Amino acid sequence: MERLMEIRWKRWIILWILFVIHCSLFMSPAGAQQKREFRGAWIQSVNGQFKGMGTARMQETLRYQLDELQKDGCNAIIFQVRPECDALYESRIEPWSYYLTGEQGRAPQPYWDPLAWMTAECHRRGMELHAWINPYRAKTKTPHTSAYNHVVSQHPEWCFDYDGLTLLNPALKENRDYICRVVKDIVERYDVDGLHIDDYFYPYPTPGVAIPDQAYYQTRSNHSQSIGDWRRQNVNEFIHQLSETIHETKPWVKFGVSPFGIYRNLKNDPNGSRTNGLQNYDDLYADVLLWVNEGWIDYCVPQLYWEIGHKAADYDELIHWWNKHCSRVPLYIGEDVERTVKATDLRNPNIHQLSAKMALHSQMENVKGTVLWYAKAAVDNVGNYGTTLRTVYWRYPALQPLMPQMDNKAPKKVRKLKALDVDGQKVLFWTEPKAKDWDDIAERYVVYRFEKGERVNLDDVSKIVTVTSQTHYELPQAAPKSQYVYVVTALDRLSNESKEKKVKVKY
Repeated sequence: MERLMEIRWKRWIILWILFVIHCSLFMSPAGAQQKREFRGAWIQSVNGQFKGMGTARMQETLRYQLDELQKDGCNAIIFQVRPECDALYESRIEPWSYYLTGEQGRAPQPYWDPLAWMTAECHRRGMELHAWINPYRAKTKTPHTSAYNHVVSQHPEWCFDYDGLTLLNPALKENRDYICRVVKDIVERYDVDGLHIDDYFYPYPTPGVAIPDQAYYQTRSNHSQSIGDWRRQNVNEFIHQLSETIHETKPWVKFGVSPFGIYRNLKNDPNGSRTNGLQNYDDLYADVLLWVNEGWIDYCVPQLYWEIGHKAADYDELIHWWNKHCSRVPLYIGEDVERTVKATDLRNPNIHQLSAKMALHSQMENVKGTVLWYAKAAVDNVGNYGTTLRTVYWRYPALQPLMPQMDNKAPKKVRKLKALDVDGQKVLFWTEPKAKDWDDIAERYVVYRFEKGERVNLDDVSKIVTVTSQTHYELPQAAPKSQYVYVVTALDRLSNESKEKKVKVKY
C-alpha cells in the first residue's frame, strides 16, 4: 500500500511540475505578448527559388507562404525586388530580373508585376510590405548575360569587379544618384510601407583580394582621411541621401537597414561587443550606429544568426549589445530559423534554442520585434518553429511599433459601425474616418471582441480578432442568445491607433 501511495505521489508531483512549466510558458515574460511588435519575414529571390517558375506557380507559392506566415502571426513581409540592379517589378530604369524569368530583361509571361501583386496581397491580410533592394550589387557570381539596358552594359565605368562579383562603386556620386533614382521610382509608384536594404555595402572581404578603388582614393579623397574613413564617408553620404529621397517622396515610408550582426569587436573598440568576427565598421565600412543616431534610418535589424553560446559571436552577448547601443530607432532582431532549431538549449539538451532566444527578447527594453531568416524555413515549420510561433509567442495579432519621429497623430474614429445579418451571417460594417492629409488617413482597422459585461481593455491582445484593411468583418459563429461587444479602431500609415467605436451584438 505504501509503495502504491509513493507511486501516486510521484506521479502527482510530475504532473504538477508539467503544469507549472506549461503555465509559466504563457505567463512569464518569454510567453507574454506585446500589443506592438514587428513580426517580419524575409522572402528572398536571389537564391533562385522563383527563377523560371512561371506566373501561376509563383503566385500560388507566394500565396501559400503568405497564408502560412499570417497564421504564424507575421505582420510584415520584406520582399526582395532588386537582387542585382534588376527588377521583380515593372521598372522604368532597370531590366526585368534574371531571378524572375531566367533571362535578364525578359518580362514574365503571362504578364504580372510581383511587387504590385505582393503589396496588394499583404495589405489584404493586414500585413505591411517592405521592398527589399541590394543597393550596390550589379552582378552575382551566377553566370548569365546582362540585358542591354542593365547598368553594367550601359555604364561599366561605374562598376568594379571583386572576387567574381560586379559592384557599383560606392565612391561615385553617379551611383548614389542612380540608386536613389531607382528607389524614388519604387516608392513613388508602389504602395509600399517600407524600403529595406541588407548588409552588402563594400564587399565582404576575401583574403588576399584588394578592393580596386585605390585610384579613386588618391584622386577623390582629401588625403586627411584613411582609406577606411573615406570608404565609410562614401557609404554615409549614400545612406543620408537615400533617407532623404524616401522621405521626400513619401514621408510615411519607413527606411530600414539589416546590417551584419557585429558592429565592432571589443579588441578594436572599447564600446564593441565581446565577439571575434567580421565587423560592419571595419570590414564593410558601414557605420550603422551613426545612421541610427543621426536619424537617417527608421528601424534597424541586425542579423543575429548565431546561437546562444557561439564562441566567436554569442547571441546572448550580441542582443544585449544592440539593445544598449541601438535605442533611438525601433530595434528588430534578425533570426536564423534553421540555425535556431539546430542549436541545443544550453540548459535543456532535449530542446532547441527558440524559447531561450524569445526569453532574451522579452528582457530587452529596446527590442521591438523579430524578422525571420528566412520565410520558407518558417513556412516549412522546421523544428516546429512555425507551430510554436502561432500557438505560443505570436498567438494573437500585434500592431506595428510606433514611430513618433515620423508621425504621432492618431486618425479619427471609424463611423457608422453596425452589425447586420447577411444571408444568415453576421457582419460588422463601418465607414472610414474623415481625413485631410496622409497622416489622418486610416489604412487598417483593428477589431476586438469582449464578453457581455466585460471591461473593454484595448491593451489585452487576446481580444484582438483581426487586423484588416477592409471596412467589414464577418463575425465568427456563437451560441444562440449570446452577446458580445465588438470594438473597432482605425490605424494610420504609422499604426497610430484611433479611439474606439463600440457596438453590441446579439446572436
